[in-house]
Amino acid sequence: MERSVRFAPGARGRLTEHDLGRFSGATLFDRVARALCAARCLPRKELYEAWEVARRARRLFKGGRVVDLAAGHGLLAHLMLLLDDSSTDAVAVDAHRPSSAEKIHEALVAVWPHLSAKVRWATVSLETFELASTDVVVSSHACGGLTDRILDRAAAVRARVAVLPCCHALAREGDPLSGWLDGPMAMDVRRAVALEAAGYRVWTQTIPAAITPKNRLLLAAPAD
Repeated sequence: MERSVRFAPGARGRLTEHDLGRFSGATLFDRVARALCAARCLPRKELYEAWEVARRARRLFKGGRVVDLAAGHGLLAHLMLLLDDSSTDAVAVDAHRPSSAEKIHEALVAVWPHLSAKVRWATVSLETFELASTDVVVSSHACGGLTDRILDRAAAVRARVAVLPCCHALAREGDPLSGWLDGPMAMDVRRAVALEAAGYRVWTQTIPAAITPKNRLLLAAPAD
């Protein structure tokens, strides 16, 4: 008897046509996954990460222009639109646009043609892109201090924001909270408290640890 191979959502192997049978359902997630299998360029874990961030963000934040900061391949921007078509458009902002971005865009547009006119890229630094208070700012695994820069940019215009931090850049001298909390947790707690102090309502959630151990999702919207 052959032993079945466990399908781990956190695996870094790229999705290909060989994975199509794993996504045979009629759900939106399965349809997205099948389209990305055809693109042959996306690590499996990044599909699951972007999906979990997008669907949790959309439960709270409807409408508005989507701005995916430090967007990389831009999948999160596309998913935000597919989960809520009341948003007018989405912008994937990154100083460097990887070659996978166009492949992913083309694969999704082949199934959802309306995305062609609704998703665009801005190949600029996140500090130079102009945000608005009506935007929904999102970012999945913005490394180290990038997360803080994104939160600062969103808070400066009172935009709604959802980030999945990673690669925490810890202070050399440590954090006073480290007696109770590990360094990355302490840093994320401080981020949440800072947003609340800035007049935001904050939600702290997690995505499944099987996808990534850096799974704390921070969401916030102006309280007034």
